[in-house]
Amino acid sequence: MHSTLVRAQNVFGFFTTVCFVVAGFIALSDFSWERKPSSTVSVKDVQVVRGRPHYYSTKKEEYAHIRFNLNTDLSSLFTWNTKQVFVYVSATWPSNSTGPRDNEAVIWDTIITSPSADHLQNIGPAAMKKLVKSAKGKSIDPSRGKLNLKNQKAKYQITSPTGKLAETDDVVLKVHYNVQPWVGMLTWTPQVDFGGWKTMKGGVSKAFTLPALKKKKEETKKKATS
Repeated sequence: MHSTLVRAQNVFGFFTTVCFVVAGFIALSDFSWERKPSSTVSVKDVQVVRGRPHYYSTKKEEYAHIRFNLNTDLSSLFTWNTKQVFVYVSATWPSNSTGPRDNEAVIWDTIITSPSADHLQNIGPAAMKKLVKSAKGKSIDPSRGKLNLKNQKAKYQITSPTGKLAETDDVVLKVHYNVQPWVGMLTWTPQVDFGGWKTMKGGVSKAFTLPALKKKKEETKKKATS
């Protein structure tokens, strides 16, 4: 006869095996859901100004402030195993160096939770109450994946390693996403079609040029009077 300890170990081993098998099936079930996200993004306004990277710095750098329009449909990313979706917009422009990689910086992001993960949101009580009320009785709310932003101000200003940004050509905005499931692996914006998971339709703006450095009003007045 086995001792109580051996029996407990066998039960625990069987329990963990079942848990891992069930978790594996749950993770694989994501591939049975079709993903076909789409997005359009366009630039509304751009300004380039000079500023210091921190209070004690004596060196000034050029920073770009961007406003944009964003219309996305990520509803197909929300399934019963979706915990939250991280959406972000980046600005990409060619590098001046000989390297193959372009410069890229995130200018805006947001986290969209599923109704079962609303408690993870870092928002105020009033906003939380409104969010919970909107999804009452729903385990999945694909409508949350639809964003329609007009003249949206970027959360983050961008600069470059050289500190120079004015009159930079071929700048584009790109929309990305990251799906975090309850069980399974993190998935990022796919670059190629993989079964039912399609690449994002659109999601890239037309190329634009950053404007010249915005000068102070005083300097403009002096030049006008001289």
